[in-house]
Amino acid sequence: MQITPLQYLLAILAGFLAGIINTLAGSGSAVTLPLLVFLGLPANVANGTNRVGVIVQNIVGIATFARSGKMDLRGGLWLVLPAFLGAAVGAQIAVDLDEQAMNRAIGAVMVVMLLLVLLNPKRWLREQSEFQEGRPGLLTLAIFFAIGMYGGFIQVGVGIFLLTALVMGAGYTLTHANALKLLIVLVFSFSAIAIFIANGQVNWPLGLLVAVGQSLGAWAAARFAVSYRDANLWVRRLLILVILYSIFRFLGLQEWLLASLG
Repeated sequence: MQITPLQYLLAILAGFLAGIINTLAGSGSAVTLPLLVFLGLPANVANGTNRVGVIVQNIVGIATFARSGKMDLRGGLWLVLPAFLGAAVGAQIAVDLDEQAMNRAIGAVMVVMLLLVLLNPKRWLREQSEFQEGRPGLLTLAIFFAIGMYGGFIQVGVGIFLLTALVMGAGYTLTHANALKLLIVLVFSFSAIAIFIANGQVNWPLGLLVAVGQSLGAWAAARFAVSYRDANLWVRRLLILVILYSIFRFLGLQEWLLASLG
């Protein structure tokens, strides 16, 4: 497909915004996926193309967290493998995507996520991680397999699920959870994109354009997270806003609101 100068600009700007949102909270793909469809890609190709920017963005974010000493891998590496395996399953399912049913399911889960974020602010704002050393239990491994499967399937909102599991379940601080989230998403994104490439569902020119913006956004967001004293507080606020937007979008509430106002 022919890419115009305006499409270049839109792809990079959307990628920059998504890189910030993905690094600090999650659901940045709610920005890039609609844009890729708007630029002319079929939904399944947009879903695969979106993974290019996610991979580049996470590499940049991880490097920035690591240089600042915020990449704490103790106990976290156990969570990578089930997410990687789950992503391969989810991406294979996504080749034949039932978009409407999945949107409703995502919206319902986001309501639960919002309650978890609002009901226990002290756990989200803790200054020291409280994770347990050694192999996590089977339930925890199953949860991360399910999150990986969802991430392989559609990606949108997977960062929110991972942050909730890492902070509320595994006991990481929000900053450490954000760094580990990027690593988990990076690893399972390689698993997912391999499936999409095999099915011809990646548009490389647009994917790389969005990746430029996402890498810049990820760098800026990671620098903020490790440098700003009250970063946890502001990240939690951003997370609440992103979840509210996701509920509004995936449950189709904007259509209901427009109909009511009309």
